[in-house]
Amino acid sequence: MDMPTHRLGELFAQLGLGSDAASIEAFIRTHSPLADTVKIADAPFWTPAQAAFLREKLNEDADWAELVDQLSAALRGG
Repeated sequence: MDMPTHRLGELFAQLGLGSDAASIEAFIRTHSPLADTVKIADAPFWTPAQAAFLREKLNEDADWAELVDQLSAALRGG
């Protein structure tokens, strides 16, 4: 059985952020670069609820975890 696949826009929607391509690009541009020493969920620009969502999905190794990793890489310039 295949696990559901989400898109980056869906992650942004779950976080309560603009989820269109322009909004995602603007968010990444505004918040980059994120230092390699900062875990994605510990970044200072998240609300407590957003940080908790990111932590939960990474800890569960949920299908969202891959997208969280992609966002983390994008924020670090990779």
